[in-house]
Amino acid sequence: MRVRGIRGANVVEANTKEAIHKTTGELIKAIIAENDVDPGDIASIFLTSTPDINADFPAYAVRVLGLTSIPLLCAREIDVPGAMPSLIRILVHINTDKGQDEINHVYLGGTDKLRPDLARE
Repeated sequence: MRVRGIRGANVVEANTKEAIHKTTGELIKAIIAENDVDPGDIASIFLTSTPDINADFPAYAVRVLGLTSIPLLCAREIDVPGAMPSLIRILVHINTDKGQDEINHVYLGGTDKLRPDLARE
C-alpha cells in the first residue's frame, strides 16, 4: 500500500458554525464516496479555510461524522488578493493500492475552476 492524497474544496455560504459544518461534511462525504475510501484507511486529514471563514474549526465537522481517531489539522489559507473567498479545502491522506491516476479529487460549489486539471466533469 501507498499513501495517496485526495484534494477537495467547497464554498461556505456564510461564516457560521452551521454553514462550516455543512460544507465540510458534504465535502468529506463526497471525497469518501467518490474514492470508495474505508475510513480505517485514512491516515490524516488537513483542512484549510480562507481568512473570512472563522466561526468554527472545519475539523469539528469531521469529528461529528464519527471520524474520531483520525489525526486532523486545520490551518488558514494564505490571504492572496483576488483569490476565491469563503472556501474550505481538504487534503485527505489515504493508505491505498490505487494509483495516483485513479484518485478522484472533489471540487464542489463552483470550486472546480481552482484546479480544472484535477476536477472531474
